[in-house]
Amino acid sequence: MNTASEIANGEKQGLVEEVLTKEEQASLTPDRVIALLTEGNDRFVSGEVTLRNHNEQIRRAVAGQYPKAVVLSCLDSRIPVEDVFDRGIGDMFVARVAGNTINVDILGSMEFACKVAGAKLVVVMGHELCGAVMGAIDGVQMGHITALLGKIRPATLRTDGFEGARTSANTEYVRWVAEQNVRLGVERVRAESAILAEMEQAGEIKIVGAMYAMETGEVEFLTA
Repeated sequence: MNTASEIANGEKQGLVEEVLTKEEQASLTPDRVIALLTEGNDRFVSGEVTLRNHNEQIRRAVAGQYPKAVVLSCLDSRIPVEDVFDRGIGDMFVARVAGNTINVDILGSMEFACKVAGAKLVVVMGHELCGAVMGAIDGVQMGHITALLGKIRPATLRTDGFEGARTSANTEYVRWVAEQNVRLGVERVRAESAILAEMEQAGEIKIVGAMYAMETGEVEFLTA
């Protein structure tokens, strides 16, 4: 792992990764991509992230892009998605919106990422202590935020699987609702995008949910 002094002295210039080619992307399976993201997250959690030469990677990525995955994450500034998975330039598509909600623009972006650009994995990723989820629990109404929170509201209406105070002051409940919101998001992707649903049924991609732990940085991929 490179130290600050080594970087400052120019003794180490950072890893210059080969930008993924179309052939390399095509050889990946959805399960392999999940494994790669998990390995990257392990490095992020341990503090052993890859030191990359971004200037060189930018130049190498000019000719085209063949990312491994598309990740829909919350707008929250505390979750730097590429860093969380220790991925570099050209490795993944990232869409961000408060509460990691699904809309037609997000679905179109996911379809482009997978059907046109060849990504093998769709990840809907929520997180603990989500302000949008808290707002949905509290029934906040404010400008366009009202409509946004309305997309999260169905997760708050699920009644099975949680015992305890159903308020935004209960962090366990907030996490539970955030996870339900992710699961509903995955269901919506499959239900509302025939393209992505057909690709998943054919084994070309996987559509999965994930939760980010704010205190540790760990990502948990959700099972069905």
